[in-house]
Amino acid sequence: MNQKLKHYGINFGIILILYFILFGAINSGVINGYHEGIIIMAGINIILAVSLNLTTGFLGELTLGHAGFMAIGAYTAALASMNMELPSVMQLIVSIIIGGLVAAIFGFLIGMPALRLRGDYLGIITLGFGEMIRVIITNLEITGGAVGLKGIALLSDFTNVYWVTILTIVIIFMFINSRHGRSVIAIRENEIAAEAVGVPTAFYKIFTFAMSAFFAGIAGGLFAHYQTVLDPKKFDFMFSIEMLVMVVLGGMGSITGAIVSAIFLTLLPELLRDFSDYRLLIYAILLIITMLFKPSGLFGTKEFSIHQLIKGRKQSAKGKIEAGGSE
Repeated sequence: MNQKLKHYGINFGIILILYFILFGAINSGVINGYHEGIIIMAGINIILAVSLNLTTGFLGELTLGHAGFMAIGAYTAALASMNMELPSVMQLIVSIIIGGLVAAIFGFLIGMPALRLRGDYLGIITLGFGEMIRVIITNLEITGGAVGLKGIALLSDFTNVYWVTILTIVIIFMFINSRHGRSVIAIRENEIAAEAVGVPTAFYKIFTFAMSAFFAGIAGGLFAHYQTVLDPKKFDFMFSIEMLVMVVLGGMGSITGAIVSAIFLTLLPELLRDFSDYRLLIYAILLIITMLFKPSGLFGTKEFSIHQLIKGRKQSAKGKIEAGGSE
């Protein structure tokens, strides 16, 4: 137990050091506003990729409507914050939680009938759901229609996006490594066998689907309060595909892989700004290369661990010393 606390303490220390380095660089002007924006978008994309990985990677169900849940969270959080008078930090926290909860309710309602289906059929249902949400938003007066929703307060900044991202990763990591998470993975590996040993598969599938939608809604709320203007065209089918690419590229069933992939695919369009029109083509090429040389994704189902890295180096050094002594 003490050893586990020590590992958690090391991880938290690294997270804290990284935060102060980035925070200091932003405040001193080493990182300008443009690059700060990229870091914020990387954080939002991490939340989206990790939450989608929960359903697609760990549960093993293909969903193509994650942009729909993000849209619900974004518009709900924006409308909530526009109609409340609270200090800015509290306004952001309350509004993104409301956005996440409404997205989770939709996830629950869609999940109940949809998760009785499997494979391609579930993908088609969730694809239809995502498009339906976008069309409804485009035709509602309260959401600003096709013109978009304007007048949203700028509440998301580096600090709150960073810590919400860390909190999301920690919650999903703890869930996956709990008894409930192992039940979810058991369903992915063999649903019939999981049912046979008493795992309530329907409950875990709907719960995981709703949890994934909740965090997509949280990401949407942060996105709304960073962009300050919401355009329904943003939440189209191709945006869901971009999220799926992040998960597949990183490794379906790896939180670390989703994080690395989300950061990489956020930076890539900025590095190739002159070729931004070919973004999806580049994604397709990346996927083809990945499928050819690493079908399980960059990380597969493995996770990066500082503890394992240090332990590996110690064992390697010990082995070299012993080999030198035997000579």
